[in-house]
Amino acid sequence: MSEAPLLEVRGLSKSFGAVQALRDLSLTLRAGEVVALAGDNGAGKTTLIKAVSGVYPPSSGEILLDGRPVRFGSPQEARAQGIETIYQDLALADNLSIGANIFLGREPVRRAFGFLPVLDRRAMAEAARATMARLDFHVSRMDAPVSNFSGGQRQAVAIGRAVHWNARVLIMDEPTAALGVPEQRKVLSLIRQLREQGRGILFISHNLQDIFAVSDRIVVLRRGVEAGARRIGETTHEEVVRLMIGG
Repeated sequence: MSEAPLLEVRGLSKSFGAVQALRDLSLTLRAGEVVALAGDNGAGKTTLIKAVSGVYPPSSGEILLDGRPVRFGSPQEARAQGIETIYQDLALADNLSIGANIFLGREPVRRAFGFLPVLDRRAMAEAARATMARLDFHVSRMDAPVSNFSGGQRQAVAIGRAVHWNARVLIMDEPTAALGVPEQRKVLSLIRQLREQGRGILFISHNLQDIFAVSDRIVVLRRGVEAGARRIGETTHEEVVRLMIGG
């Protein structure tokens, strides 16, 4: 492990008018580590990931990447620094192929007849095949619209997009929600692969079983503050629930 954490949040606070959504929150994420964020609705999980990923500017505190302070004015700036967020709705274009979704908004262009700019569909298809092969993802038709795919396959496409753009920090918001048990296992397997590749993962889930299956540490939030942080091997489901509800 490198000395400086891959991602560090120090004393982060965020308020919306009179509402204090986050208060003095700190956490670290190292390369090759999965850190779970747990807490009831309104605990501050979404506000935290939106601050880290450039959606919200923090009211106070700082975010460091590789030990260097960073400020993101937009999610595009965060992505350019290697932070990709996979939200629960995945933000995929259902009518487009895997390759088109991987390059959505960042499509490669070639010059036809030496001057006419056109989409380089071959490059997109080849990159899609290579990327999805790295995730051990196989479908019969790579050019099929992603609306044809199951929930777990769609998660794999969203993860593939982050991998292709060389995300070093992946923020995954409820990636196993609404999936059947076999597909949950596949997504958890993908998360383990990402960890083995040396990426850092912030994993948000209400499913404690999934959290205990893939996470190294868990940070529990309650009403915008840290209620507790534990190594997974040193806590129990019961203790995490107590931290979440304040019992």
